[in-house]
Amino acid sequence: MISVIRTQGLTKRYGAATALDGLTLDVPEGELLALLGHNGAGKTTAMKLLLGLTRPSIGEAWVLGAKPGTQEAVALRRDIGFLPENVTFGDAMTGFEALTFYARLKGEGRNAVLDLLERVGLAEAAKNRIRTYSKGMRQRLGLAQALLGRPRLLLLDEPTTGLDPVLRLTFFGFVEELKRAGTTVILSSHVLTELEMRTDRIAILRQGRLVACNTLDGLRRQAGLPVRIRLKAPPEQADSLARAAGPGSRITFVNGRTVELSVDAGDKMAAVRNLAAGIHGVEDLDILPPSLEEIYAVFGSREVQP
Repeated sequence: MISVIRTQGLTKRYGAATALDGLTLDVPEGELLALLGHNGAGKTTAMKLLLGLTRPSIGEAWVLGAKPGTQEAVALRRDIGFLPENVTFGDAMTGFEALTFYARLKGEGRNAVLDLLERVGLAEAAKNRIRTYSKGMRQRLGLAQALLGRPRLLLLDEPTTGLDPVLRLTFFGFVEELKRAGTTVILSSHVLTELEMRTDRIAILRQGRLVACNTLDGLRRQAGLPVRIRLKAPPEQADSLARAAGPGSRITFVNGRTVELSVDAGDKMAAVRNLAAGIHGVEDLDILPPSLEEIYAVFGSREVQP
């Protein structure tokens, strides 16, 4: 499998402060990696190091086979798309003029510009000055410039900020299309619900260090969180349902016709079989695995060992 990004002990210090501490990571071609962490955890610093916008204090990185900031890496800039957290354009330019400028840098023509403006919902505002754009419109223009040239690597820092639900879906449609074509995507976001079913792996940074990197299922196992089983059943049956689910099951929620039980992940299937037997008045059953927000709360709150 081809590594598009590889880092070894990547560290960035600003005086006495360490923004990124010993990041070792391997991201293969065509993967969507979600990069999570609190403000100041090192996400943006990692992206800047990968782009060659700043140099590491210690460690190394390779992007598309070249070290960022080298002459070899300059030739690969057309293959990389980047959307920063705070998008800035020349306010006196129109949306069309700004995107045309970036298109020339990527070797793209007028048709590509018009197509992307249409796809991000800015076709009608293309001739308006950017100073008149709302925050959401500026974000859409930023998305368009990042997507120019069908990049081999896409780095997205909070890309859906300011987008309405429809445009969020449209954006992830773009990402999925690129991913199918082999583009590697690193995406940082605080909106964890929109990442949950879309990422291949999730990397969690805390205090500048990588504290977890795995698939969603892998992180669920590492976190050791229980599975919730939500049942439509008479509340007076809650105690007997908990006993039927097996040792260690716990009643976590009872409301009207809803009973919720918490069971260890390894006991899930046995509990479901017991509960689905139908002898306790169960009318319906839903299995609720730990969400990404719950998983992040576990890893994001663990103290990082020195």
